[in-house]
Amino acid sequence: MRVMVMIKGTPEIEAGVQPSEALMKDMMAFNEELVNAGIMQGGDGLQPSSRGKRVVFNGRDTPEVYDGPFAETKELIAGYWVWEVKDMDEAVAWAKRIPDTDKLHGEVEIRPFVTFEDFENMTPEIAAKEQELRERTGG
Repeated sequence: MRVMVMIKGTPEIEAGVQPSEALMKDMMAFNEELVNAGIMQGGDGLQPSSRGKRVVFNGRDTPEVYDGPFAETKELIAGYWVWEVKDMDEAVAWAKRIPDTDKLHGEVEIRPFVTFEDFENMTPEIAAKEQELRERTGG
Protein backbone atom coordinates (compact mmCIF):
# COMPACT_ATOMS: atom_id res chain seq x y z
CA MET A 1 0.00 0.00 0.00
CA ARG A 2 1.39 3.37 -1.01
CA VAL A 3 0.56 6.30 1.27
CA MET A 4 1.33 9.98 1.50
CA VAL A 5 2.27 11.15 4.97
CA MET A 6 1.72 14.88 5.33
CA ILE A 7 3.04 17.05 8.14
CA LYS A 8 0.52 19.82 8.68
CA GLY A 9 1.63 23.41 9.01
CA THR A 10 1.77 25.26 12.31
CA PRO A 11 2.05 28.99 13.02
CA GLU A 12 5.74 28.48 13.83
CA ILE A 13 6.45 26.69 10.56
CA GLU A 14 4.49 29.31 8.61
CA ALA A 15 6.52 32.03 10.34
CA GLY A 16 9.67 30.41 8.99
CA VAL A 17 11.00 29.06 12.30
CA GLN A 18 14.00 26.96 11.35
CA PRO A 19 14.50 23.49 12.82
CA SER A 20 17.34 23.09 15.27
CA GLU A 21 20.43 21.10 14.36
CA ALA A 22 19.19 18.40 16.75
CA LEU A 23 15.86 18.08 14.91
CA MET A 24 17.63 17.99 11.55
CA LYS A 25 19.91 15.17 12.78
CA ASP A 26 16.95 13.29 14.26
CA MET A 27 14.97 13.67 11.03
CA MET A 28 17.89 12.46 8.89
CA ALA A 29 18.29 9.42 11.16
CA PHE A 30 14.55 8.71 10.87
CA ASN A 31 14.65 9.10 7.08
CA GLU A 32 17.60 6.72 6.94
CA GLU A 33 15.61 4.16 8.94
CA LEU A 34 12.72 4.54 6.49
CA VAL A 35 15.03 4.08 3.50
CA ASN A 36 16.81 1.09 5.08
CA ALA A 37 13.44 -0.53 5.81
CA GLY A 38 12.35 -0.04 2.18
CA ILE A 39 9.48 2.22 3.28
CA MET A 40 10.44 5.69 2.00
CA GLN A 41 9.93 6.38 -1.70
CA GLY A 42 10.31 10.15 -1.50
CA GLY A 43 9.60 13.23 0.53
CA ASP A 44 10.42 16.87 1.09
CA GLY A 45 9.70 19.86 3.26
CA LEU A 46 7.76 22.76 1.78
CA GLN A 47 8.35 26.50 1.98
CA PRO A 48 5.82 28.55 4.00
CA SER A 49 2.59 29.43 2.19
CA SER A 50 3.80 33.03 1.81
CA ARG A 51 5.94 31.65 -1.03
CA GLY A 52 3.03 29.80 -2.65
CA LYS A 53 -0.01 30.36 -4.84
CA ARG A 54 -3.47 28.81 -5.03
CA VAL A 55 -5.40 28.18 -8.22
CA VAL A 56 -9.12 28.01 -7.41
CA PHE A 57 -11.55 26.51 -9.94
CA ASN A 58 -14.95 26.45 -8.17
CA GLY A 59 -16.84 25.86 -11.43
CA ARG A 60 -15.49 29.02 -13.07
CA ASP A 61 -14.50 29.16 -16.74
CA THR A 62 -11.26 30.87 -15.70
CA PRO A 63 -9.65 29.77 -12.42
CA GLU A 64 -8.64 32.48 -9.95
CA VAL A 65 -5.07 32.68 -8.66
CA TYR A 66 -4.33 33.79 -5.10
CA ASP A 67 -0.95 34.65 -3.60
CA GLY A 68 0.04 33.31 -0.18
CA PRO A 69 0.21 33.47 2.72
CA PHE A 70 -2.93 31.51 3.45
CA ALA A 71 -4.81 32.01 6.70
CA GLU A 72 -5.63 28.50 7.93
CA THR A 73 -2.25 27.08 8.97
CA LYS A 74 -3.84 23.84 10.21
CA GLU A 75 -4.97 23.16 6.62
CA LEU A 76 -1.51 23.70 5.12
CA ILE A 77 1.07 21.05 4.36
CA ALA A 78 4.59 21.74 5.66
CA GLY A 79 6.18 18.57 4.32
CA TYR A 80 5.46 15.08 3.10
CA TRP A 81 6.74 11.56 2.55
CA VAL A 82 5.64 8.86 0.16
CA TRP A 83 5.83 5.48 1.87
CA GLU A 84 5.24 1.91 0.74
CA VAL A 85 3.79 -0.01 3.69
CA LYS A 86 1.92 -3.28 4.11
CA ASP A 87 -1.13 -1.56 5.63
CA MET A 88 -2.35 1.54 7.43
CA ASP A 89 -1.34 0.14 10.82
CA GLU A 90 2.28 0.00 9.70
CA ALA A 91 2.05 3.59 8.39
CA VAL A 92 0.66 4.76 11.74
CA ALA A 93 3.39 2.93 13.65
CA TRP A 94 6.08 4.72 11.60
CA ALA A 95 4.29 8.08 11.81
CA LYS A 96 4.23 7.87 15.62
CA ARG A 97 8.03 7.77 15.48
CA ILE A 98 8.45 11.00 13.47
CA PRO A 99 10.94 13.15 15.39
CA ASP A 100 9.44 16.28 16.99
CA THR A 101 12.55 17.42 18.83
CA ASP A 102 11.61 21.14 18.62
CA LYS A 103 7.87 20.59 19.21
CA LEU A 104 7.13 22.28 15.86
CA HIS A 105 4.81 19.57 14.53
CA GLY A 106 1.12 19.70 15.22
CA GLU A 107 -0.49 16.95 13.18
CA VAL A 108 0.36 14.31 10.61
CA GLU A 109 -2.15 13.03 8.07
CA ILE A 110 -1.78 9.68 6.30
CA ARG A 111 -3.72 8.98 3.13
CA PRO A 112 -3.55 6.06 0.70
CA PHE A 113 -2.91 6.77 -2.96
CA VAL A 114 -5.66 6.09 -5.48
CA THR A 115 -5.12 2.91 -7.50
CA PHE A 116 -6.53 1.83 -10.86
CA GLU A 117 -8.97 -0.42 -9.02
CA ASP A 118 -10.53 2.65 -7.37
CA PHE A 119 -11.93 3.94 -10.69
CA GLU A 120 -15.10 2.49 -12.19
CA ASN A 121 -14.43 4.08 -15.61
CA MET A 122 -10.79 2.96 -16.03
CA THR A 123 -10.51 1.56 -19.54
CA PRO A 124 -7.57 -0.57 -20.68
CA GLU A 125 -6.48 2.32 -22.93
CA ILE A 126 -6.45 4.83 -20.07
CA ALA A 127 -4.65 2.35 -17.81
CA ALA A 128 -1.99 1.74 -20.48
CA LYS A 129 -1.44 5.49 -20.95
CA GLU A 130 -1.20 6.00 -17.19
CA GLN A 131 1.39 3.21 -16.96
CA GLU A 132 3.38 4.72 -19.83
CA LEU A 133 3.43 8.13 -18.13
CA ARG A 134 4.52 6.58 -14.82
CA GLU A 135 7.39 4.78 -16.55
CA ARG A 136 8.46 7.99 -18.32
CA THR A 137 8.50 9.93 -15.04
CA GLY A 138 10.20 7.18 -13.03
CA GLY A 139 7.08 6.66 -10.89
